[in-house]
Amino acid sequence: MLADALEHLVGGLVSHPDDVSVSDFDRRRVRTLEVRVHPDDVGKVIGRQGRTAGALRTVIGALAGREQVRIDFVDVDRRPRRRY
Repeated sequence: MLADALEHLVGGLVSHPDDVSVSDFDRRRVRTLEVRVHPDDVGKVIGRQGRTAGALRTVIGALAGREQVRIDFVDVDRRPRRRY
């Protein structure tokens, strides 16, 4: 539910909504949502001084309730890192 909500919110902000993808990972005690967007839209999602990203984190945190959620905005120009 949180990943779908975040994908919907980010899709409304960007010029290429078809390129938005949100991956959901459960790691230890924290749930991680990883957001990937078109390279041209990275600035729109982060916003000036990170204000848009902060607002997205606030909204998703409110939807999550007591569950701890971390949101990562991934730089799509770089190769994916290995996860161990």
